Amino acid sequence: MAEDPIAQGEAAALTRRYEQHAEQTTDALKVIKSDVLHLRLEVGSNTTRLDSVESKIDALDQKIDRHQAQIIELLSHLVGKDPGAS
Repeated sequence: MAEDPIAQGEAAALTRRYEQHAEQTTDALKVIKSDVLHLRLEVGSNTTRLDSVESKIDALDQKIDRHQAQIIELLSHLVGKDPGAS
């Protein structure tokens, strides 16, 4: 199959934009986790509501990680690069 340089360039640009957005999302989740920890310290460590919020944030973080890995794999496949090789 002949490579289309325009499609390759567009896929590479899309990959870069996705990776930038993924980094911003990760940073935002770190801030949210920090805020929850701060609330826990202020309110007390035996609050079930904060435990529930914290577990939901952790679950969301894991889900985002899975989706990011899938998207990177798909975009890398489009560009023709191995996501494991840096």
